Amino acid sequence: MYRCAIPPSLSEAAFTVGFKRWCSWLPAAAVLAHVCFVGAASAAGTLAGSTIESTATATFTSGSYSDSVASNKTGVRVDELIDLTIVAADSSLVIAGDGKMPLVFSVTNTGNGPEAFRWNVLPSSAGNGFDLVVDQVALDSNGNGLFDAGLDEVLPQGSETPPIAPDSSRTLFVLVRLPAGASDGQVSNLRLAISAGTGAGAPGTVFPGQGLDGTDAVVGPSGGEKVATAAVTASLASVTLTKAALVRDQFGGNQPVPGATVTYRLTATVVGTGQVQNVVLSDTIPAGTTYIPGTLRLDDAPLTDADDGDAGRAGPEGISATLPSASGGTTRAVSFDVKIN
Repeated sequence: MYRCAIPPSLSEAAFTVGFKRWCSWLPAAAVLAHVCFVGAASAAGTLAGSTIESTATATFTSGSYSDSVASNKTGVRVDELIDLTIVAADSSLVIAGDGKMPLVFSVTNTGNGPEAFRWNVLPSSAGNGFDLVVDQVALDSNGNGLFDAGLDEVLPQGSETPPIAPDSSRTLFVLVRLPAGASDGQVSNLRLAISAGTGAGAPGTVFPGQGLDGTDAVVGPSGGEKVATAAVTASLASVTLTKAALVRDQFGGNQPVPGATVTYRLTATVVGTGQVQNVVLSDTIPAGTTYIPGTLRLDDAPLTDADDGDAGRAGPEGISATLPSASGGTTRAVSFDVKIN
């Protein structure tokens, strides 16, 4: 079946009569119609404010005569479609108890016009073992995907992102830390809600004149708002400490008599999946005993008594040994000897 457009110079009735006559003269006459569109297309669709122009033509033959006729030109101005996606760069993260972590989210404008987006951080969620402390939200100013303190723009609470071009993405960083009382292995879900600055609603909702260049803005399939979730697991550690005493007397036995030697052993066990820092194991020399110089040891390796840069220090008042860091599941031991007075 063929369609032909009415030339602007003919009335509908005149065109119909003439066309029927041409067709009756030539049963085999061929008529072809086509439409031409003007306007660039992209993944987000034709840019808002663009005009789609359309003209139809009809070509025909009648014996040795052939000709073509053109329709009038129609123009349709494209409205702005409001649409977006948001994803968490890593939906499952581990955070240590000694610092801040940037949670990374990517916001993509899948509409066909520039749009600014409002953000809202939701740290509380049903089932959370704890709620993360949110320090700030920042925009990836240089686009390198990494949080650069002092360089990336901090966004005030309740603000919008700068307008994001169609088919473009911007990265948001949500800087978080563990609250007091969080336990090792607990999980917290933090959500970042994003909504279009123009408005949100059911797909198809129209905001008259609010689109690019005064076009209408129409809400797309996303509803103009989306939420992404990042799950964060606390990685913490703690220390348990036990103390043991081994007695060796001067007679080859283990009686705690004057002159006998007592070896004290402090055993620190790091519990959890994280790390502990600056662990100091210390003890005082018990009354009624005297420290035996040169007996301080860490994991059975000798330490000097002087405060000279190694991990240990010992003297008549007591001993100490410092561990810069230790991981969960490790055990460290400090031992020293005293003589019963």
